[in-house]
Amino acid sequence: MAKHGKRYDQAVKKVPVTAEEGIAPTAAFEAMKAAASAKFDETVEVAIRLGVDPRQSDQMVRGSVVLPHGTGKSPKVAVITRGDNATAAQEAGADEVGAEDLVARIDEGWRGFDILVATRDMMGIVGKLGRKLGPRMPNPKAGTVTDNVAQTVRDLKGGKAGFRVDKAGNIHVPIGKVSYSVEQLEENLGTLLGALLRAKPASSKGAYLKKITISSTMGPSVRLDVPAAQALAGKA
Repeated sequence: MAKHGKRYDQAVKKVPVTAEEGIAPTAAFEAMKAAASAKFDETVEVAIRLGVDPRQSDQMVRGSVVLPHGTGKSPKVAVITRGDNATAAQEAGADEVGAEDLVARIDEGWRGFDILVATRDMMGIVGKLGRKLGPRMPNPKAGTVTDNVAQTVRDLKGGKAGFRVDKAGNIHVPIGKVSYSVEQLEENLGTLLGALLRAKPASSKGAYLKKITISSTMGPSVRLDVPAAQALAGKA
């Protein structure tokens, strides 16, 4: 059994003991904010268990969504493109822009970015990075292969969050900071859940949103009532 420090143990005492079905989002966010005690503005993350089998190619869930209040972090964005698109990417705030030269740097091991974007015409040379980058490769489903680099960079810098189901059927996405208001966190969560519901595979049967928990960087997790959380999607 994992051991936690005194700060964590004190935080747990501020989180209500929830029934198996969880508690309403507002109460959950209030409890999470009350339990946060780090000296920095902790990130708020949501973990969602989906009713899918990721081993089946037709049940892979992946995409992205622009959260109305952002994630609280401006990621480092690298863009592989050239010409007018390179100028547009730079003006939109990309941290690194290049073509063959940038591909070569990444191929040699450079990883000074959080998100890699590429225009469609560059995918022929970007393809060689597949084995080395794995899930960090530009992907149309994640919105990182695009012909509108300026808008994509602005979205990513402004709060676009990517999601991808893992091997166990879970999604982990940052939805803000502890300093956000409960209303802002609820709006971000509702927007994310709406995107997940739209991405539901046709072959997925039974309950789709099976379990939802939220937590801050240093704090304990709080389980949400799924129907109450899903209702937020209709308000987003």
